[in-house]
Amino acid sequence: MVRVATVEKDLCNPRKCQLECVRFCPVNRAGRKAVEVPEELGKARIYEEVCVGCGICVRKCPFQAISIVNLPDELEKRVVHRYGPNAFKLYGLPVPQEGRVVGIIGRNGVGKTTAVRILAGEIVPNLGRYDLKPSWDEVLKFFRGTELYNYFSKLADRKLRVVHKIQHVDLVRSYVRGYVGEVLERIDERGILGEVRRDLDLGKLFDKKVPTLSGGELQKVTVTAALLRSADVYVFDEPASYLDVSERLRVARAIRTYIPKNSYALVVEHDLAVVDYVADLVSVVYGEPGVYGIYSKVYSVGSGVNHFLTGYLPAENVRIRSEPVVFNMQPEQRLVELGSKPVYLSWPSMSKELDGFRLEVEGGEVRVGEVVGVVGPNGIGKTTFARLIVGELEPDEGYVPFRGLRISYKPQYIKVESYPWTTVGEALEELTKEGIASSEWFGEEVIRKFRLHRIRDKRISELSGGELQRFSIAVALARDAELYVLDEPSAFLDVDERLAVARAIRKIIEGRKTACLVVDHDLMLIDYISDRIIVFSGEPGVSGRSVGPLDVRRGMNSLLRELEVTFRRDVKTGRPRINKPGSYLDRYLKSIGEYYYTKPAEEAPSS
Repeated sequence: MVRVATVEKDLCNPRKCQLECVRFCPVNRAGRKAVEVPEELGKARIYEEVCVGCGICVRKCPFQAISIVNLPDELEKRVVHRYGPNAFKLYGLPVPQEGRVVGIIGRNGVGKTTAVRILAGEIVPNLGRYDLKPSWDEVLKFFRGTELYNYFSKLADRKLRVVHKIQHVDLVRSYVRGYVGEVLERIDERGILGEVRRDLDLGKLFDKKVPTLSGGELQKVTVTAALLRSADVYVFDEPASYLDVSERLRVARAIRTYIPKNSYALVVEHDLAVVDYVADLVSVVYGEPGVYGIYSKVYSVGSGVNHFLTGYLPAENVRIRSEPVVFNMQPEQRLVELGSKPVYLSWPSMSKELDGFRLEVEGGEVRVGEVVGVVGPNGIGKTTFARLIVGELEPDEGYVPFRGLRISYKPQYIKVESYPWTTVGEALEELTKEGIASSEWFGEEVIRKFRLHRIRDKRISELSGGELQRFSIAVALARDAELYVLDEPSAFLDVDERLAVARAIRKIIEGRKTACLVVDHDLMLIDYISDRIIVFSGEPGVSGRSVGPLDVRRGMNSLLRELEVTFRRDVKTGRPRINKPGSYLDRYLKSIGEYYYTKPAEEAPSS
């Protein structure tokens, strides 16, 4: 067995602890301890070749900064990169395929961005020898006889031009100046700006300055900039973040349409519906976040996503998930069960005009134990609706329906100053004193699955986007409320975190016999969690109107008809899958007006 030990520098603080990891580490036969705290590192150092894997330091560390895992010896032959002593370790890489789009899926912190940076030539892999300067000669020798050899040969000889659409698009504001139109015209090497502008609906952005763009606008501009470049390798790191449903599909369609046929393309994405649509092949990366990551072989996109959800990779004979994720393949049965439950809360028809935007809300109700999804484009009034429901806004017509009701609200934009605590630990200690939050189930399924126990000592003001999202959802679910309203809970979260959030919401709402409204753009999450959905339509930024709650089938049909996209059900997992435009099933479903097919694909009519 090979031991991989990691020490998170942000968590490890030798000055605040009694160095219990050193004090309790047993002396081995050579008379040497496996743990020490070198002055120059500023954190504990674990010597993996000396460590016996007793786990004492892991249990004794008051900050939970240490992780030690045992892995098979064979894996050491696949070490591609390590950032430093007791830092993240990467095994294997996805294999780019000429003329095909390779999707990469997996949890946050298991090496997706590291891998694409290596394949983009931004990092020369050190093959695990972090104390030596890596060279391309060693890399080529390491990959000789593999599919990656030819790719790295071209990359080392600078015969491949790479365009990399980065994950954190907000950084673009700091480096790019000028108007969007001028910037894009300057870099249009392929002469396709007109077509991409039309397909991504960029007309309104051309007269805006880049630093003033919102996150979603920046995302579309950076994707456009990548497509306009003439390159051999195109890398898109999370191209769907910040975007609504319609924009995600536009971006996915543009990537498939405008990537040159003989180029390499890599897409890292958490929205599995987008991955399913844009990719031809998929590589699954699994492991322990922040500790190690292992890349699977390349699968066909349908099989790869299914293997990821079922939790078993047949080519590697590895189980990566304790329980498979299975979607509801009989939404009609869900409606029958829901119909037997009493109406829990109802709201009247309302209207609100805000900064030139007018919203019309149709009256509706939720039933006991029901989760209602809220879908629609950006700028169409979903957040305004949520604020009307929780009483943050007064309607111009109608009335605030739930005044005096205990409502737990997780807003779209989280304000750190709204929390009365300094650290995550203080919040968890207070919130878990009583009620369901004090139960063993909440500690395991929410606190541990959201990985909040790893950041107990972090200040709330220092949390990253994903950490702050998970913390805010946990705080909202820990409160004893009569109605829960969660606005975009999937933002910044990976697939496993989204599924953990979905399971926690359903369990708490059903257990407490309350109700929940979930506003989100991830259609797979909405399908997984919702009993019914509210659909918003209209003209973004001008007017919006809501319809529903409708059953999932009717609601999705209403939404997808406007987007001119059809879905089918996967046979094995029941997950919704986007049909390729112009395919037989796409044409058939449009002909019968059934945009959200509720039967598995094998039950669909054959050609």
